[in-house]
Amino acid sequence: MSTQLPLALRWPRRQRFEHFHAGDNAAAVEAVRAAAVDASAPWVFVAGPPGSGRTHLLIAACQAAIDAGRTAQYLPLAGLRGPRAAAIRGMAGSDVLAIDDIDTIAGEADAEHALFDTFNGYRAEGCTLLFSALGAPVSLDIALPDLRSRLGSLTQALLKPLVDAQRRAVLREQACARGIELDDVVLDWLFAHHARDLGTLLDLLDTLDRASLAAQRRVTVPFLRKLLKND
Repeated sequence: MSTQLPLALRWPRRQRFEHFHAGDNAAAVEAVRAAAVDASAPWVFVAGPPGSGRTHLLIAACQAAIDAGRTAQYLPLAGLRGPRAAAIRGMAGSDVLAIDDIDTIAGEADAEHALFDTFNGYRAEGCTLLFSALGAPVSLDIALPDLRSRLGSLTQALLKPLVDAQRRAVLREQACARGIELDDVVLDWLFAHHARDLGTLLDLLDTLDRASLAAQRRVTVPFLRKLLKND
């Protein structure tokens, strides 16, 4: 369950702390960073809605741990195939373990007990656990009281998604770094017709960069409309 994949596949280049646009989440980012590199730092429970950057932070923590000479593993529970209890129990032996989307195991007794045992094992070994979910522990339907209590005792990093003005500023800044001009008309159309979470927008920017370079055209609404239609 803990197959070692190349770093480039496990922890994508863009999902680093330096690429995380914190907005109002600077304290949360620093808490996760500290836990990744320092075994004595408090464990962190990251909560936030889709698009808030939970996965980005957990993957960034894994890379930061590796850079600090620690070993790290990342377990995404939401997209996992097969028994999740077995997957959780199989993630042993690393200095840092980041477990994403633990809300997906709420009410799943075997998986909850596996997570509880993993929590206790990592604590006894002096290692680090990081968690993420859509909401704070108190809002999750975790049936195992002891697990609920342990999760609730962690440092809580509650992420606030960037507002549209912040996302626009990041997108314009990243476009400018690539030599792409995104004027207000283009941004208005884009935000009205495309997903607004920052990760999706930055992926689109990569596509725009390649397409505009290949076509030797500036980015306009007609160009953007055609590109998205073809995609």
